[in-house]
Amino acid sequence: MTAMPTSTARGDLRWMQMAIAQAHEAERIGEVPVGAIVVVDNEAVGLGHNRCIANHDPTAHAEIEAIRYACLATSNYRLSGATLYVTLEPCAMCAGAIVHSRITRVVFGTTDPRAGAAGSVMNVLQHAELNHRADVMGGVAQEDCARLLKDFFKRRRR
Repeated sequence: MTAMPTSTARGDLRWMQMAIAQAHEAERIGEVPVGAIVVVDNEAVGLGHNRCIANHDPTAHAEIEAIRYACLATSNYRLSGATLYVTLEPCAMCAGAIVHSRITRVVFGTTDPRAGAAGSVMNVLQHAELNHRADVMGGVAQEDCARLLKDFFKRRRR
């Protein structure tokens, strides 16, 4: 991973904290605590958290929710120039939506060693055969994001 200018790192951490707040909202309603935010021109245009159970919808992942709201807010199905912040590495479904929406950059908190599609299990976001590739950076607020998930599943197992 390449070093980033301090101002960019601080900005990424600021937006990731907002994604973490969304993850807490997911947890509050009994969902797996994953949160996401889409940022365009330093403005949050789409917020989302997992709502699969609440919506009876397996596609209602945090990233999909944030992308849907961002597209509505920008009146465009393309999000070129946008950055998606998400607390957990995107799965293949979400990575596909990221590619199709043309999001420029993805910043995630913690890896998903079982289903991650931004480098852990596969790398959909930078696949050479696809017509769009997103820049990817992982590990922003990694400990906080990982702790959210670990604590959630620990409580669930009790």
